[in-house]
Amino acid sequence: MIKKEYEHRIATKKLRLKKKDGSPLRGAEVKISQIKHQFLFGCAGFDSVLLANGKLSKEEQEKAEARYEKFFELFNYVTLPFYWGRFEPVKGKPATEELKKAARWLISNGCTVKGHPLCWHTETAPWLLDMSNDDILAAQLNRISREVRDFAGLIDKWDVINEVVIMPIFDKYDNGITRLCKDLGRIRTVKEMFAAAFGANPSATLIINDFNTTTAYEILIDGCLEAGIPISAIGIQSHMHQGYWGVEKTLKVLERFSHFKLPLHFTENSIVSGHLMPPEIEDLNDYQPDDWPTTPEGEERQAREVVQHYKTLFAHPMVESITWWDFKDGQWLGAPSGLLRSDGSIKPAYEELKKLIKDEWWTPPLNTAADESGIIPFTGFLGEYEISCMGQKKQFVLDKKSDTVDIIF
Repeated sequence: MIKKEYEHRIATKKLRLKKKDGSPLRGAEVKISQIKHQFLFGCAGFDSVLLANGKLSKEEQEKAEARYEKFFELFNYVTLPFYWGRFEPVKGKPATEELKKAARWLISNGCTVKGHPLCWHTETAPWLLDMSNDDILAAQLNRISREVRDFAGLIDKWDVINEVVIMPIFDKYDNGITRLCKDLGRIRTVKEMFAAAFGANPSATLIINDFNTTTAYEILIDGCLEAGIPISAIGIQSHMHQGYWGVEKTLKVLERFSHFKLPLHFTENSIVSGHLMPPEIEDLNDYQPDDWPTTPEGEERQAREVVQHYKTLFAHPMVESITWWDFKDGQWLGAPSGLLRSDGSIKPAYEELKKLIKDEWWTPPLNTAADESGIIPFTGFLGEYEISCMGQKKQFVLDKKSDTVDIIF
């Protein structure tokens, strides 16, 4: 029985079973099984690049393969790293083929892939500092056009620009993108980046992304939409190294950003299973202790909070995706924010999240038969399904686009 708060995640269709000559398959016995969610349950998968390209030692390769077996049991959506400074540390030598190989491997394992990010002041190309602002803009736009065009069909979802609220006032170190944003202003900067991405792939999902959930981000989005910028979805980061937001704060964030009537993507989510980061730390990057261990008590707390966080987001009709950050402890800032421990063993949060995704939010297999018209009424979670009949297997999509789907055997 699907709970009422998730009704927006389900659909009912008439499956119309037919023979190749168009006549109905009367009384045909079938088995229907869900194989994939429409909702994007994601995770950062940066280490898949080394794995897919065979750049790990034999021991590390085996560990990574075992880790990704667990990964694919949960996730259907992966974020790959396109930080410019890593992707193209030497001008004119981008890691295009390596990332393509990783994307193909992830897709072959049932995942949709997103690129992150196309423009960001942190980890941007260091060689931009030798350029004028006009040349920086030209290089950045060319970079966006190149990546979106080159990866079209493999990656059609992009965090186009990251953390614009702080971009022109970022003062930790000099970089070309902060220089550019100071010169152009936030909205013009966003407009230029989205125009380049849209021009290279008009059908791509183009996301603006930020950790700032204050009114400053709302004002920025409002200005961007007034300027006609083709934002497909609003990205919201929720790194909770200093403690779980709680339901009340999460609902307030959802309410405030839902009024734009755009899909919400929770692009980076983390809850630690060790001690909490001190509250006085303003920039998470400033807190990277030598040792930040997971603890049994922290793991139980993390599991409870992960369940509550996912339930709160999944119940909201504007949320399209949730991406965990990161899969294994220690992968980002040394934090114990993984669903696996650093040795690859499963934490309680993994088990509890799996119960949600593959049990509570998964349509159970159905054995049934068509009526005399060859029709089967079917209700389930939005997503992809397999139907078996007479020794054959066919696939169909359960969505809200139509009331009937024809399946030919």
